[in-house]
Amino acid sequence: MRQELLNGGLLTIGAMIQGVSMALFLFPHGIPSGGAAGVAILLNHWFRMPHGAALWLANFALLTLALYSFGYRWTLRTMYSVTVTSYTVHVFELYVYLPHVHLFFDLICGGLVFGIGVGILIRFGASSGGMVIPSLIIATRMRYPPGKVMFWLNMTIFIVASTVIDWKIAFYAIFCQWFSTQIIDAVYKFNFRRLFNLLRLFV
Repeated sequence: MRQELLNGGLLTIGAMIQGVSMALFLFPHGIPSGGAAGVAILLNHWFRMPHGAALWLANFALLTLALYSFGYRWTLRTMYSVTVTSYTVHVFELYVYLPHVHLFFDLICGGLVFGIGVGILIRFGASSGGMVIPSLIIATRMRYPPGKVMFWLNMTIFIVASTVIDWKIAFYAIFCQWFSTQIIDAVYKFNFRRLFNLLRLFV
């Protein structure tokens, strides 16, 4: 029970961190952190739908597919993390203003913070949703490498977003994907148990 509460708290923190990266650093420049975020940006551009609501809608449409492939436990954890992320985006866009120094500064900060958030989610039994879901389903059924499937799904959405909004978005999104995945890998391998043991010494 104690471990479940700890995991739930860490999932909440990871999802909030992911939402902060989108709301403060990436979405103000129209940069998608992934395929679902790209869909959210397009929905905002076409229908003026708030980013938080659009992100929630895009993810939940995909998560309905996950129930049959990944089971209720993984899907419910991911639904929870997606809801927390979407709500964080909504609240921060409404009430928090961050002066934008430079686009590339925001891109680096956004990729770094996003990678930390998603790394925590994956490490503790959930995901950030998005194109991970159809990628894993396609890869399983058609025996394609999941990384390649996710890459091409994301690239398709990035290209559509760049042609509709700004061609530079594809370049920024690809860089954000590459940089954030390096951070995700580092967080995934990080020894959290050692960190918790050190924190106990001061509490």
